Amino acid sequence: MVQTFLLAFIPLFVAIDVFGVLPLFAGLTEGIDDNRRKTLTTEATLTAFAVSLVFLIAGKWIFSFLGISESDFRIGGGIVLLVLAIKDLLFAKQAERDPELSIGVVPIGIPLIIGPAALTTIIILVDSYGYWWAIASLLVNILIVWLVFSQAQRISRAMGKAGSKAVAKVFALFLAGIAVMMVRSGIQTLLHKQ
Repeated sequence: MVQTFLLAFIPLFVAIDVFGVLPLFAGLTEGIDDNRRKTLTTEATLTAFAVSLVFLIAGKWIFSFLGISESDFRIGGGIVLLVLAIKDLLFAKQAERDPELSIGVVPIGIPLIIGPAALTTIIILVDSYGYWWAIASLLVNILIVWLVFSQAQRISRAMGKAGSKAVAKVFALFLAGIAVMMVRSGIQTLLHKQ
């Protein structure tokens, strides 16, 4: 039971990369008073959770509407995750990910907390472990994001810029490994069906 939860939790934790986006969040909310920062953190995490939940519930319906199998999405999603991981590892620039200075649900909730990598991972978690494990994993990850963002100033100071960059690179490397596993699993499933 614990192992199943961890298998569902870890890929989403890596895809969200809360410590990698923490410096961006801290930069976007710099100069804002504590009450407003708490409100923004709550709004952003609730929005990220709501969008993820809709995607988690309606994902399979979207598949059937488009005629896509879970294996197709697993392979496609794995390729997308691999590209995102390679981009983060080799070509990451803060300016590219840094949104315009509009604070609110967008861009903090979407795409900083829940972006393409996390949405792709959520759909694959549903296919691999079922709705309940995917929802449990999502809830715990969103709670972690809320806790980390609530303490953003302290954590950013403790990690420093170099520490944040190092954590982001390690998470990108894990994301690349998960992406390759997803592509391999999708191909194996397709081959077994033939």
